[in-house]
Amino acid sequence: MDELGRLSTASFKVADKIPVIAVLDNIRSGLNVGSVFRTADAFLIEAVFVCGYSPQPPHRDVLKSALGSTETVNWEGFETVIDCIKYLKSIGYKVYAVEQAEKSISLLDFYPLRGEKIALIFGNEVSGVSDEALLMVDGCIEVPQWGTKHSLNISVCAGIVIWDVILKVRNQLG
Repeated sequence: MDELGRLSTASFKVADKIPVIAVLDNIRSGLNVGSVFRTADAFLIEAVFVCGYSPQPPHRDVLKSALGSTETVNWEGFETVIDCIKYLKSIGYKVYAVEQAEKSISLLDFYPLRGEKIALIFGNEVSGVSDEALLMVDGCIEVPQWGTKHSLNISVCAGIVIWDVILKVRNQLG
């Protein structure tokens, strides 16, 4: 591990994070939740917020796919995604749903403003981001897809979107 230059858990905890929070809205699969934790750790984002009936650590399936990242990544649980959105807005985050919706912005065209703190909501595997949440967000981001299927597994989608947003934020920082 030393040769890979990986942070220790203690170093990770105190490292400067990218101001991005992944919000999980009623995710059914603990494996998907754990995968998002691993992505959050890999890209050093601020936190993961787990909402509704999404499994939370120490759920067995979350821990299985998180591979220890629940010990490094800051996370909070919220009874509802609405409570979570209200909280995020109260602390200055712009909140975006990752959803195929009317007036959504292609991820290719989404550029956060310099210094903007961003929360990205990823929705349920079947029904997506809840309609109530969509009424409260600052916008919707859509991953462009050109094949016959127009859906991605939430953990895959989160990896793509978080990576893209992180690159854009890091480029702004210089």
